[in-house]
Amino acid sequence: MIERQLQPLLHELVGVVFAPTSALGDATGQIRPSGVQGVFHADARVLSRAELRVDERELEGLARGDDGPHGAHFVGLARWLGDPAPDPTVRVDRLRRATRNGLTEELRIVSTATIGVRASVSVDLGCDLAPIEVVKSGGATDALTATTGQPGTLTWAGSGITVTVTAPGADVLADGERATAPRLAWAVDLPPAGETVLRWQLTVDDPRAVVVGPAGEPEWSRPEVTADDRRLIRLLDRSLDDLRGLRLAETGAPGDVFLGAGVPWFLTLFGRDSLWAARMMLPLGTDLAAGTLRVLARRQGTRIDPTTGEAPGKILHELRRHAFALPDNGLRLPPAYYGTVDATMLWVNLLHDAWRWGMPAEQVEPLLPHLEAALRWIGEHADPDGDGLVEYVDTTGHGLSNQGWKDSGDAVRFHDGSLATAPIVLAEVQGYAHEAAVNGAALLDAFGRPGADRWREHAAALVGRFRKSFWVDGRHGPQPALALDRDKRPVDSLTSNIGHLLGTGLLDRDEEAQVAHLLTTDTMAAGFGLRTMSSDDAGFSPLSYHCGSIWTHDTAIVLGGLARAGHREAALGLADGLLSAAEAFDYRMPELYGGDDRAQVNRPVPYPASCRPQAWAAAGTVLLLQAATGLYPDVPGGTVRLAPLAGAEFGAVAVDGLRVADTPVHVTVDRTGEATVSNLPT
Repeated sequence: MIERQLQPLLHELVGVVFAPTSALGDATGQIRPSGVQGVFHADARVLSRAELRVDERELEGLARGDDGPHGAHFVGLARWLGDPAPDPTVRVDRLRRATRNGLTEELRIVSTATIGVRASVSVDLGCDLAPIEVVKSGGATDALTATTGQPGTLTWAGSGITVTVTAPGADVLADGERATAPRLAWAVDLPPAGETVLRWQLTVDDPRAVVVGPAGEPEWSRPEVTADDRRLIRLLDRSLDDLRGLRLAETGAPGDVFLGAGVPWFLTLFGRDSLWAARMMLPLGTDLAAGTLRVLARRQGTRIDPTTGEAPGKILHELRRHAFALPDNGLRLPPAYYGTVDATMLWVNLLHDAWRWGMPAEQVEPLLPHLEAALRWIGEHADPDGDGLVEYVDTTGHGLSNQGWKDSGDAVRFHDGSLATAPIVLAEVQGYAHEAAVNGAALLDAFGRPGADRWREHAAALVGRFRKSFWVDGRHGPQPALALDRDKRPVDSLTSNIGHLLGTGLLDRDEEAQVAHLLTTDTMAAGFGLRTMSSDDAGFSPLSYHCGSIWTHDTAIVLGGLARAGHREAALGLADGLLSAAEAFDYRMPELYGGDDRAQVNRPVPYPASCRPQAWAAAGTVLLLQAATGLYPDVPGGTVRLAPLAGAEFGAVAVDGLRVADTPVHVTVDRTGEATVSNLPT
């Protein structure tokens, strides 16, 4: 039997992150040379092993927890040491903290014994500099040979990266067999009730990295929240800590900050993910949106290149230091890859929404030529067959076969489970395109630039085409299809994609009400959030990546659309699903999790390869907070609408520190749903 090379699981691992560095280890604190465990820096595994032993024995793990926004704290016992009594008298606290260019560990050995304690403490290390795509595919790499220099120092080098470990007071063993498995060793001699602290530090020099950690504090506010449902407070605190750790900038442009997509696979610039996360974060300020828009504008397409998917006006999908290749499935993406059908519209919509939240005109105006280029891409390149609908197809044979947010190869399925054939016309992308045309026209008018009428006409025509082409009969009444296939046949499965149409203007009020009804059926909403595919569809599986699982950001986006459109009960159901899932995941929301029925499984089942933390999953909490307060500003128009989700069912909520036009505002919603806002800019 041929043994499969499988993507490693990571749902039980404990992560720390301070982008571009992240680390994953087991629940006891060990980083073992297997699977996806290790320390990563900008797409390379810079440490593949860090195993702690006392007297050549592993500690018994007792507890783990957070240590600030970038750290983890592990507690272990050495019960063979100290007093011969039932109570343990020697414990080791292992504090691991990610830094922008590496990692630190502090080992606190504490004895409450009445006798002295002597022990040897060691940390076995390894480095393979494996590219992230090799790790993701389950591939094996050889450990590199370490060199020694100054006392207490180890160094590895390769692929333009230099990795250095320093351990004050430690003996370094790196000869012979230990050349590829070097050891840091300390002799510990504690008096009765004594303690000591041992430290080691990892530093990475990586001049070829395409992303760096930006200086300074986060660009967004950190609001003070009181809420009857305290799960919302705990989720927001954890999410903002995670987002702090995911901040990145391009090498050479450290002032323009964006959010890396997620740990460990996608800690880099992703057009779609970074744009959605910045859009969700607008209630906390527009600076993150401005940085994200500028970074992507600098890399906006200027030419036709089938190899990379680039086209004039198109927004980038993904940026890596080198090609990203998964040989088992034939995927091979160039370092700068444009294979996305939706990022360009999302760029336009983020610019518009940031303007509505008060992004200054002097920041908007330099981006207007990029807006016009993006709109031209929608009109000239996004519709190659000229039928007025946006579509995609991978012409290279080694790019992403699906180029919407559900980008796995089996994501677009008919109700009977069969796969759709490209070119594919996704439902939600038509919504994004309609919204971008309307929003682009508004910006062009506001800043005195020509062409707005063309885009309003484009949007109006798209409404008719969508209504004619996408609506099909389903078990619960009429429904928008997931997509159209190569032959323009409706892909008739019921999916969460249709929830993204809410608020885009593509649907009328009755159609939005029907979509809200479809999304609240048990087939879609019986889990801890919104399933990506109806349980009635043949392709459904609760642990399918895009055909039955629940994605945190997807649920948040649909929840926000439902709340804004006034479908309160539907939005409340999804909010409860997210908050219940948050409890189960210690308030660090994963990228996705299982779509099992809550009546059958009383806690969400982890998706075993899910990124965690992940930018748009964490940012979805801010979208939930916005829905709870119901704050919808239009700074250029001089208006603010209040339509809170909080109230009788959700409970009271008060938020101090939401930002409108860079002004902190206070929103209070009482238990009756009565909302007030104060300190609005004038």
